Amino acid sequence: MTVGTDSPAQTRSAAPARSGAPDGTDGFAGIHPDDLPDGLVVADRTGRVICFNAAASRITAVPRDRALGLPLDQALPLEDLKGRRWWTLTDPYGGLAIRRGQPERNLLLPGGREVLVSARYVREHPTGPVRRVVVSLRGTEARRRTERSHAELIATVAHELRSPLTSVKGFTATLLGKWERFNDEQKRLMLETVDADAGRIKRLIAELLDISRIDSGRLEVRRQPVDIAAAIGRHVQVHTTAGQSPDRFFVRIRPGLPDLWADPDKIDQILGNLLENAVRHGDGTVTIEVAPARTGDDGEEGTEVTVSDEGPGIPEESMSRVFTRFWRGSKRGGTGLGLYIVKGVVEAHGGTITVGRGPRGGAEFRFILPVGTPAHLI
Repeated sequence: MTVGTDSPAQTRSAAPARSGAPDGTDGFAGIHPDDLPDGLVVADRTGRVICFNAAASRITAVPRDRALGLPLDQALPLEDLKGRRWWTLTDPYGGLAIRRGQPERNLLLPGGREVLVSARYVREHPTGPVRRVVVSLRGTEARRRTERSHAELIATVAHELRSPLTSVKGFTATLLGKWERFNDEQKRLMLETVDADAGRIKRLIAELLDISRIDSGRLEVRRQPVDIAAAIGRHVQVHTTAGQSPDRFFVRIRPGLPDLWADPDKIDQILGNLLENAVRHGDGTVTIEVAPARTGDDGEEGTEVTVSDEGPGIPEESMSRVFTRFWRGSKRGGTGLGLYIVKGVVEAHGGTITVGRGPRGGAEFRFILPVGTPAHLI
């Protein structure tokens, strides 16, 4: 970015009211300072502020009119985390002539509020005097949210791993130490428990890998023809085999379904999470309906799947948080990661998923997947 003048007096008189842009034009190189998402502060060769955009005013709570023309260290009285005055410590206009700026770091505004600050020193030639100091400011809220999210993830993983690992360790140690004391039936029961707990650990690790791929945009979809009606039948059978009454499930397949190309394993992941959610947290009949649909602005053919139950449903104030990490609709267990993964998998297929209240008052999840036919078959 270029700045048209080094004179704060000219800035005060010529800058548009909304910007503090020092050249009196609508922005720098076609971009208005107030259009930038981060705070921008520019000081001239004398160290006085000639640009103080709206984001900088919002982050620092310093009005632009008061900041313009002030020395940089007065407009931005920053301190490091040890309480040292930042501009005195870094001395942008003095020191080594080869310095090009300061990397981003956490600094403190008056009152102890943290802000992320980076600076660039603009010189007339590589080792010449500093002509401008360009400072970027960012709030720390987004970083703190990320740090909290990571901390919650670590805490959840530690909690979920502790129980099955304790069980696995306890039973294996018991079997190794006292093998002869147990009969075959007791040994089988212990080994079945170890196998089930190892399965819990394996599923948790798979969830963590999926979250990593979703967050980084690296979730791969290997499309194949999918019989979604047959997939639903398999998942219903799993629940009935585990003790659920067959009468608890009602499946309706509408005619005219288009051919669906999707990743079979990930479709199983979606259906498994939604049905388990309905069985564990809902009540009454679980209804699964499959129907043809139109997706996107171009009206592409697709498949719509709705899973609803007759339980208490999801409170209206919680609807917006259902697909976020660690959301739990009840205290009936679970990591709170399943629906976050479901949303990521559906969107990786180019589809959409929504949550609402079902016709009988319970929760209703509806996802729509485009046909997804590979280009070489079109």
